[in-house]
Amino acid sequence: MEPVTQAAPSTRTTVRRLPERGNYDRARIDAVLDEGLVCHVGFVTGDGTPAVVPTTYARIDDHLVVHGSPASRMLRSLKDGVDVCVVVTLLDGMVLARSTFHHSMNYRSVVVYGRATEITDPADKRAALDRLVEHLVPGRTEHARGPNDKELKSTLVLRLPLDEASAKVRTGPPVDDAEDMELPVWAGVLPVGVAVGQAVSDGASGTDTPVPEHVAGWRRGPVVVAE
Repeated sequence: MEPVTQAAPSTRTTVRRLPERGNYDRARIDAVLDEGLVCHVGFVTGDGTPAVVPTTYARIDDHLVVHGSPASRMLRSLKDGVDVCVVVTLLDGMVLARSTFHHSMNYRSVVVYGRATEITDPADKRAALDRLVEHLVPGRTEHARGPNDKELKSTLVLRLPLDEASAKVRTGPPVDDAEDMELPVWAGVLPVGVAVGQAVSDGASGTDTPVPEHVAGWRRGPVVVAE
């Protein structure tokens, strides 16, 4: 299924602070979600306690999927149909201005609102778990054992529709006041990325097992899904 183009923003997804940075195009939203690795899930528990929990996720067409133990407070709350807010943020640079007031960051972020539902069909559940692994390290499911029936039954998988989502993006250099432009202060952008170290074996498989290319060549970026 191909993702749909994002409709007009809702009351909750409309960017009000610096609205020119808001973006409601599904292609932009999907690109951020596909590049990110961690989301933060905000919700209110049954006893009224607010919570924000970081977790892994993946996008499957028009939904985000998350998973974990059925004992998880977060998943139990989401399964009960509470309103949820999911945020993904990519930091691209530190923006250093001539004045401290105008210091900022270059970033790409997505906010999703909605209610999650459980994936109960075993085939869909297995496909979602595979997608979660592929989102983190593309190609990994070809090299590792998939979940067995016991593991599948002991894992709760939820999906959240992307019907109500928006992106917010800042790019470019600092924006200084005209009267500060002649100050003898360096200004510009300090790029920030994800540094990937050399893969370290757990030592249990022996020294003859080479590091596969899908591990050695991993870089942060959008997930490429084979047709």
